[in-house]
Amino acid sequence: MRQTRQIAIGSIGVGLAVFALKLLAWWVSHSAAFYSDALETLVNVAASGIALWAISFSAKPADADHTYGHQKIELFAAVIEGAMIIFASVLILHHAWGVFIAPEPLDQPWLALAVNAAATVLNAAWAVVLLRVGKLRRSPALRADGQHLMADVVTSCGIAVGVVLMLMTGIATLDPVIAALVALYVLWEGMRMIGQSANVLMDAAPAAEVMQRIRELVTLHGAGAIEAHDLRTRFAGPISFLEFHLVVPGSMTVSAAHDICDRIEAALHEEMQGLVVTIHVEPDNKAKHQGVLVL
Repeated sequence: MRQTRQIAIGSIGVGLAVFALKLLAWWVSHSAAFYSDALETLVNVAASGIALWAISFSAKPADADHTYGHQKIELFAAVIEGAMIIFASVLILHHAWGVFIAPEPLDQPWLALAVNAAATVLNAAWAVVLLRVGKLRRSPALRADGQHLMADVVTSCGIAVGVVLMLMTGIATLDPVIAALVALYVLWEGMRMIGQSANVLMDAAPAAEVMQRIRELVTLHGAGAIEAHDLRTRFAGPISFLEFHLVVPGSMTVSAAHDICDRIEAALHEEMQGLVVTIHVEPDNKAKHQGVLVL
């Protein structure tokens, strides 16, 4: 958790540096496209602050009011970040429309392109760090932050290409058009981010290959049991919850059944970090003859 928090703090510093560079690019050029890029980066800084708060809050241990812990706050943070991205896209569209109505030639465009390129390189490097650590630590907040930065990198590259084309063709209206296209891409990215987080908040099932691996581990380490059925999972940030019913012979002792559960849990924990397993043991007359057949 300490590394995750340090990365979140680093995101704020990197975001401020990138914002300063992109703001400089807009200031020297007065380009609507560079304005859209700077505005999106400002949202990145605010989102990084929210991610830091969410990560700190999610580290709180479970209590009487939140018996499953506080990890889901990271998903809410990702939803808030998505909403901020959508709001930024609306502001960009509004600014682009004003420039489209009254287009003006750009000042020092090549200097602005160079400054923006430096910001883009910094953004890309940090986005890779966020995505790797977010995946390793299973942090929705860091992954959302990394996805947002990577989207920012894509838009910055598109803006650079568009500005060069505008300079080559002399068509001034290309500047606000590029900004509008950036806004639409940012809008889509924000909606996608909200959709992904909402899906997890609704306790969506994991990928099919994950469930298949769980079944394989139960089969491999459940010798002595008859079957496992009603496997269910849900996620809360870096924590995953798995529960299922394990059917054993009715004559089996409680101690023997408990040993089987321990073997299964140990195998699952070894392969899947942050997993909380709950197993309900049942006698053989409860068998459904479906799910995971151990014998």
